[in-house]
Amino acid sequence: MFDKKAGEIKSPDLKKMQEVVIDLRTKIYIPYGEDPREARNRYLLKFATMKRF
Repeated sequence: MFDKKAGEIKSPDLKKMQEVVIDLRTKIYIPYGEDPREARNRYLLKFATMKRF
């Protein structure tokens, strides 16, 4: 009747991204040219606001 097609998931190429270390177990990747400090602060702020509620 209907054929299910697997969805294509395109992940970003990590070779073209800059690694930002948050703590020992957490790393995030941002495009080159962005501020690593700002990305780190945004990441930490996101989880700080979640803990309030």
